Amino acid sequence: MEKLDSALPTIEHVRAAAQRLHGIAHQTPVFTSRTLDERVGARVFVKCENFQLVGAFKFRGAYNAMSQLDAQQRSAGVLAYSSGNHAQAVALAGRLLGINTTISMPNSAPAAKLAATRGYGAEVVEYDPATSNREDLAAKMREERGMTVIPPYNHPDIVAGQGTAALELIEQVGPLDALFVPCGGGGLLSGSAIAAKGTAPGCRVIGVEPEVADDATRSFRTGELHSVRNPPTIADGLRTPSLGTVTFPLVRQSVDEMVTVSETEIIEALRFIWTRMKLVVEPSGAVALAPLLRAGGSRYGTVGIIISGGNVDLPAVCAVL
Repeated sequence: MEKLDSALPTIEHVRAAAQRLHGIAHQTPVFTSRTLDERVGARVFVKCENFQLVGAFKFRGAYNAMSQLDAQQRSAGVLAYSSGNHAQAVALAGRLLGINTTISMPNSAPAAKLAATRGYGAEVVEYDPATSNREDLAAKMREERGMTVIPPYNHPDIVAGQGTAALELIEQVGPLDALFVPCGGGGLLSGSAIAAKGTAPGCRVIGVEPEVADDATRSFRTGELHSVRNPPTIADGLRTPSLGTVTFPLVRQSVDEMVTVSETEIIEALRFIWTRMKLVVEPSGAVALAPLLRAGGSRYGTVGIIISGGNVDLPAVCAVL
């Protein structure tokens, strides 16, 4: 196990984030399905962050981080980079807090996410991911504009904010035997693991990512940070290149298992959620259900699943469904 840095977030940071978000973020609903329970052999509670502000869990972290900026930082504005959900989250948090925001987004991002980010009032700067690195681009813009960078996952306050989704789930339904969480850069996964271990120590936390974007799984198993560049997964929210310096040690310390799922299994999970549970979710949001549909969950008993978002690229999703 990795030794945690004392500056990394703890359950107390997650609880403090929950207080900051109280009355601002939605307390998202938990759905159940008798059909799902019978199919996987477990009692399953589905935490629906597709009903969160901006349609994704990302609002929790963005608001938690930005609400703690001092007056000078707020005046200078905030810069972020994202393929979509974090972009929207930062843009809306900026509007609520009176902070100007600039977002660097790949030109391949879903049109709906680009439009929504602009709609929340952010300036959007598009780039070509085939020729540019978003971190380098953000560093250049930060130097030019003097803005504070709020990254999508590799930040203690982002992690603490994302962890409030799992904290809230456990408060709503009680202790869980297992919690399945999608993993891109590891912000939601590491925050959820902190929350689960801090409130339900017996809960087994399982991170899930696409087979073609398995950098976190390889990093978790080897103890060395792996990366992947522009993986060809339908789960566009999970195309992050690697875990970060904050999320990597947290995932290694608090997550029990990492599993991967195929593109076909992601689509099957998406189809089940849309057609049987009547929930509109994006492919990234359906990823955490895929392992249960594949292997069942009878060995766990009571299972939580976090649906991370519902900002759907309709042409792409309709094509695969």
